[in-house]
Amino acid sequence: MKVSSGSFEVDLFSPEVDGEDHPYANQFKDILESVAEQYGCELISFEVNKGTVTFSFDSDRLNDEILELLKQ
Repeated sequence: MKVSSGSFEVDLFSPEVDGEDHPYANQFKDILESVAEQYGCELISFEVNKGTVTFSFDSDRLNDEILELLKQ
């Protein structure tokens, strides 16, 4: 996972998952939106390109917690 300019980039799916209209991508977006709702923020970007998902939230708190989880 990489983080740049406040965005997370994750190689999550096979390359055949190429767009947010794919069922797997759509399901993951629903999960991210649910997490954002729990933190009182918004999912501000979401993109899927050949299995790589790029997303960002408008919450420094949530971003920091994600980074802390990744450090473990």
